[in-house]
Amino acid sequence: MAKRSQTPALKVVMSQNITEIRTGGFKSIVGDQGIEIRPLTILAGANSSGKSSMMQPLLLLKQTLEASYDAGPILLNGPNVKFTSTDQLLSRSNRGQSLGSFRVGMRLNTGDGFAISFQKGDDLGFAIERMDISSPHGDSTFWPMMTSAEIAKTGITKGIDYSHSVPEGYMPGHWEIWRKRCFLDPVWAAKGPEGTISVESRRPAAGWETIIPHIIHLPGLRGNPERTFPVTAVGPNFPGTFEKYTASLVSHWMTEGGNRLRNVNAELQLLNLTSGVVAIPVNDVQIELHVGRLPGVAPDRPADRVNIADVGFGVSQTLPVLVALHAAEMPGLVYVEQPETHLHPRAQFALAQILAAAAKRGVRIVAETHSSLLLLGVQSLVAEGKLDANQVKLHWFQRDESGHTNIHSADLDEAGRFGDWPEDFDDVTLQAQKGYLDAAESKLFAK
Repeated sequence: MAKRSQTPALKVVMSQNITEIRTGGFKSIVGDQGIEIRPLTILAGANSSGKSSMMQPLLLLKQTLEASYDAGPILLNGPNVKFTSTDQLLSRSNRGQSLGSFRVGMRLNTGDGFAISFQKGDDLGFAIERMDISSPHGDSTFWPMMTSAEIAKTGITKGIDYSHSVPEGYMPGHWEIWRKRCFLDPVWAAKGPEGTISVESRRPAAGWETIIPHIIHLPGLRGNPERTFPVTAVGPNFPGTFEKYTASLVSHWMTEGGNRLRNVNAELQLLNLTSGVVAIPVNDVQIELHVGRLPGVAPDRPADRVNIADVGFGVSQTLPVLVALHAAEMPGLVYVEQPETHLHPRAQFALAQILAAAAKRGVRIVAETHSSLLLLGVQSLVAEGKLDANQVKLHWFQRDESGHTNIHSADLDEAGRFGDWPEDFDDVTLQAQKGYLDAAESKLFAK
């Protein structure tokens, strides 16, 4: 397969990555809150504490940008997030009233960032209320109905040579605010010969429209094990949720050669799930996935493999995660909900090695988990010197008495310790063990 050449502009974007995600007014996250993104970012907390609510606004932008049609400022019901009403996602006051708007933003390693406010529309859906842009060179704010003079006052015109901004023979134009899917774009519009219009974007080129579609999303339920899977493209972007691309990527890697499929098979063995995976093309639109029938026996022969639908659910839920971690390219971010789904406790602990290896390769991972063993595995790798503590960030989500989410963040020290959390996984384990031992002791003494 021929390698794709990159333009200079694309190379600049590929060197950027997400370092912070912010939201507010979204479900239980009422006030503006943000989380720092490091190579391995872990979101933890009780059920319905707001973990998914931090990531869903970014997924709304992703599915809006990827839609095959212009769905307006935000696509509510899409493949990544599904809402049918604005009230389903808007935060509510203590009296239960909708706040009427929500905000989403991000910051890149270059210092560039944006924040967009979406206001509940008078008709259906949302309208863009404003867009704030920050950069090392200055900040700007845009509203949909800004006049040409107001746009100029934001400072966005600094450094523009007007003698070259309008082609020869054109009359001077004016500023306008155009909506570009879920973003606002300040443009310089000039009227030319015979009424033609020349339009040039003046928004700083931070590359958000390219970075956001590079997000790989693996939901908590990664589909049901099927006997056949659809043939898909193999990147570099993966619109929608990722699991549907797994079979085609395995097939492509088998043809391409290289180490990626070999590494995926090694990780399947590390988790003690199967000895390996192979893709079997059925026709031009369908692929079967087969896995090793016996531990330690490579699925090279038909007699040594079975369809993935005929093995434990853990294989079909984990394979997309492993494939995604090897398919991700800069500036991609892999967001995986419950990577430990249907895994044996020993495999949950071992999964930390796989996430850490991907983080050290340059993949940026946000893992939303309920597994104390996965977290303990990360801590152990840091304590053993196999993972740099600076590559890990922990965020604990907790709801207060009003139902509002509070986020507590922590760093690991060189021994893998993270200090005091509002509530600790291990506290639950110790309490459960104590409860059992007390009950067993009481029963034995009663005899």
